[in-house]
Amino acid sequence: MNEETHLPAVQHMAQHVLNQLQEHRSRCPPSLRPTPLFVGVQGPQGSGKTFLTSRLRAHLASPPHSLAVTVLSIDDLYLPHSGLQSLAESNPHNILFQGRGQPGTHDVPLGTSVFRNLKKINEVDAGTVDIPIFDKSLFNGQGDRISDGETVKGPVDVVVLEGWCVGFFPTSKELVEERLKEPVPTLEPDMFNMKAFVSVDHVLAVNEQLKRYVEWWSALDAFIQIKGPSSAQLSIIYQWRLQQEHNMKAKNGGKGMTDDQVKTFVDRYIPGYVFFGDGVTKGFSGGEGAETERLPSWIGKGLSVTIGNDRELLHVSNF
Repeated sequence: MNEETHLPAVQHMAQHVLNQLQEHRSRCPPSLRPTPLFVGVQGPQGSGKTFLTSRLRAHLASPPHSLAVTVLSIDDLYLPHSGLQSLAESNPHNILFQGRGQPGTHDVPLGTSVFRNLKKINEVDAGTVDIPIFDKSLFNGQGDRISDGETVKGPVDVVVLEGWCVGFFPTSKELVEERLKEPVPTLEPDMFNMKAFVSVDHVLAVNEQLKRYVEWWSALDAFIQIKGPSSAQLSIIYQWRLQQEHNMKAKNGGKGMTDDQVKTFVDRYIPGYVFFGDGVTKGFSGGEGAETERLPSWIGKGLSVTIGNDRELLHVSNF
């Protein structure tokens, strides 16, 4: 991962956070300590979102800003290994639940508790907040939560939640059925065949789980989305993730996934982008009743960062 390549993107991300932090603090009564600014960061596998987020944190923590920034990865909110096993065994024919990753494989009550405590961390009598850590190397790569997490003490200026599906919203059965019939954007049928991969019921099972995540998203004050160009919206994810694996193997003596295994890995995430990914900018899609009109809380406070094949900055815009 080339730090120079990413620097322009980090600069834009940092300025966005600083602008949103200033607005956030201006809305707080002078007599109260402002709550941390909660920022969601969404980006696909291999896009460098974790790297970008770490550079963002370092930039904001350095003078002249010197901000206290806490970063939480949605990956650290996975169910423990026993919970992931139970979910897979309860849904033996749904490939989307065979392993971690999809909405439904995270510990929603744990995440809700962490977010609520972080919201209150700047209060006078607030205690510390324990941030969980999920070790993906345990159980032969299936992973498990470890007992020693990170402890955060206030005051905290910014909390960043990063992950591939941060900001994804549930949709309707009608839209799932409609999109299942359509070609998958930027992917040829011989590359990925959605109809052969999942059924409507498989997607709706994830959709039902995703409804529980909306409470998490309601905590977010601002948003940053990292994405590839529209001409390679999904195909570029395979390229990025393959580059990432090759780079890792070049450094560790060849340990890692084969190219076919990388494709299989990415395949499981494609339905999430197709059916739920536009929730970042649209909120509920085709829901019933009042949910139809519900937009994300960060609309008007979002930054879109478009990057190319080598993760070079192509374009930034607000939404």
